[in-house]
Amino acid sequence: MSDRETATELPPHILIFPVPLQGHVNSMLNLAELLCLSGLHVTILLSDYTHNRLLRHASLQSRFSRHSGFRVATISDGLPADHPRVGERILDLALSLKEKGGSEFRRLMESTDGLSDGGARRRVSCLIMDGVLSFTTSVVEEMGIPYMYFRTISACAFWPFFCIQEIMDAGEIPFKGKNEDTLTYWKKKEMDMMVTSVPGMEKVLRRRDIPRFFGVTNADDPAFQTMKTDTKKTVEACGLILNTFEDLEEPILDEIRKHIPNLYSIGPLHALLKARLELEGMESSPNHSSSFWEEDRSCIAWLDSQPTCSVIYVSFGSITTLTREELLEFWYGLVNSGHRFLWVIRPDSIVGNYSRNGKEIPVELEEGTKSRGCMVGWVPQQEVLAHPATGAFFTHSGWNSTLESIAIGLPMVCWAYFADQTTNSRFVSEVWKIGMDMKDTCDRIIVEKMVKDVMDVRRDEFLGGLIVWQCCRGRRSLKGDLLT
Repeated sequence: MSDRETATELPPHILIFPVPLQGHVNSMLNLAELLCLSGLHVTILLSDYTHNRLLRHASLQSRFSRHSGFRVATISDGLPADHPRVGERILDLALSLKEKGGSEFRRLMESTDGLSDGGARRRVSCLIMDGVLSFTTSVVEEMGIPYMYFRTISACAFWPFFCIQEIMDAGEIPFKGKNEDTLTYWKKKEMDMMVTSVPGMEKVLRRRDIPRFFGVTNADDPAFQTMKTDTKKTVEACGLILNTFEDLEEPILDEIRKHIPNLYSIGPLHALLKARLELEGMESSPNHSSSFWEEDRSCIAWLDSQPTCSVIYVSFGSITTLTREELLEFWYGLVNSGHRFLWVIRPDSIVGNYSRNGKEIPVELEEGTKSRGCMVGWVPQQEVLAHPATGAFFTHSGWNSTLESIAIGLPMVCWAYFADQTTNSRFVSEVWKIGMDMKDTCDRIIVEKMVKDVMDVRRDEFLGGLIVWQCCRGRRSLKGDLLT
């Protein structure tokens, strides 16, 4: 039998390439496992740095050991190992990948014969890549490999990215002054002006709500240009995958389909994966982590000792950084609210030093935390959100976190920090009406009020909205077009 005949008997081989950030990798791994469950061979391409973090802190190997068709390949992201890869330094990662990723990707594909594993699997049949990795397209086009984009953001955040030129033409991008500090920029009156150049969002989107990549000094900014050009290239792909569901974002999905007809809304992926595993009679273990940090499971024991729905869970995600002043404002607001709180503070999330044992932290915060709070470095988030003691989510409005909160039925307080989060938080508050948007401010009085609102005063209002979206999601079939 010839090699060609042997190859045709093997399953199709899908290459998945996420941006090497926690939220992107989480959803891409969920997609990878769903495709494995459909009998496909899957290779996920990770940066060396990301792979090392997963091997150290996650359960990547044990999670995928039951899927014989799963493989991991790695390339360099071009940054030194000690680069922080958080806060504003994340832009370094995007620019490094754009500069060096193309040659790294070409070398990998050519040296491994399309990741064929010496003939044990087909050469890559299709590439599913993250939305800002278009440097891969010239390579796969030369090799005759079709490709799709998977944007790990919401439809409502993707759409303004796609309409960047229209927003520019309308003069609605709020460029920063050359020497303008962030606080002054946020307080500009023009930030509350409506954006009228994004179809379907004319009555929702303010200038402060468009993705944070727009907050640059001019249109020549490298990161701005990368987002502009790469997003427009989506129309050249075979299709676009979004981790969302029709009932939640149907009006915006309809607008996107006018330009990209092959649009697949297959979310929430974490819930779909859980349902598929149960359908196959396989265990969906909460301990199957894809975390870049060590999870502190002592928080589960702490939650076990708290009353039902009494705790607000606070996490600002994997790349947010806080100044010491912001840390203290949040801390005072949480303590003064009188509610119990579980707060995730990553080891690398505070700019500068702070001490929980020295004189730098006011005694009232220490005492308030000791009586009602728990502060840890990282947690198993889905397990925390599903815990009976958890009553609300104080979040950075990353898309994974937003979907997880909707799926479990928790109202949100949103403090958006970066990228798509500013748009997500606006939709949580003004469109889906399942929480409150606190973006562009960090004040202990506002924090205290919003925590009280989400836990008590307006809780029933937000829970009513969540029930609607949960019912809508429950109507979806598990047999999506892409995965059958």
